[in-house]
Amino acid sequence: MPAFYLLVPFLLIRFIFLSLLDKKATGRAAHFAPMQGKEIIAYYLYQLSTLMLLIVPFFLKVNLYFSAFFYLGLGVYLFGSVLLILVMKDFAKPDEEGLNTKGVYASSRHPMYLAYFVFFFGMVMLTRSLLLLVVLAIFQLSAHFIILAEERECLIKFGAAYHEYQKHVRMYL
Repeated sequence: MPAFYLLVPFLLIRFIFLSLLDKKATGRAAHFAPMQGKEIIAYYLYQLSTLMLLIVPFFLKVNLYFSAFFYLGLGVYLFGSVLLILVMKDFAKPDEEGLNTKGVYASSRHPMYLAYFVFFFGMVMLTRSLLLLVVLAIFQLSAHFIILAEERECLIKFGAAYHEYQKHVRMYL
């Protein structure tokens, strides 16, 4: 099976589902905080790796081996899809000030990046692609610097409310 089919749920959830929940949320999800220093390099690596995550699967296949590793990969992929749905649902409903702290955001300050990682790691397992794994690693490492910029912007925008949120909720898990 061509691996690009695995991208369909991601694209539907990330763009169509989120837009159906709240059209403004789609724009908020595409927003990048102002970058400084090494964050600028990370931003370009993030954009390039995102593009690669969407292109590389067009050159890969999923072989249906029905081994334990295949089923584990399928489980990770499906879990990533469900997590992505939950994240988008919660992201579309911030509080009155625009801060997301409910649902999965009560357990992780950046669950969208976590959901992306789990989803694409499932794809890595299903395709058994070392190239896709390397691209995902670059994506995740560069995302950390994007997150640092987002945290800085949230502290400026939400002040004490975000600082309290940081005290009680972990950055990732």
